[in-house]
Amino acid sequence: MRIDKFLNSVNITKRRSVAQDMISNGVVEINGTVAKASKNVEVGSIITINYLNESKKYEVLQIPTTKSTPKSLQDHYIKELS
Repeated sequence: MRIDKFLNSVNITKRRSVAQDMISNGVVEINGTVAKASKNVEVGSIITINYLNESKKYEVLQIPTTKSTPKSLQDHYIKELS
């Protein structure tokens, strides 16, 4: 699954366009390298989002099969590391 779709489907971002803007501005990293929108996410990948005041890291536990998932099931797909 593409990184922009993944961020939206597991409720890290509210809209896919927000995820695309973050990626195009170089805020999102996958396994330590700056991500492009076409980059695929795999189980075990570490996603880092560098906000202005902080950075958050997430580990991918599984890839969702649907376009959107309930926020209550977010823990099934990602684990926040920091």
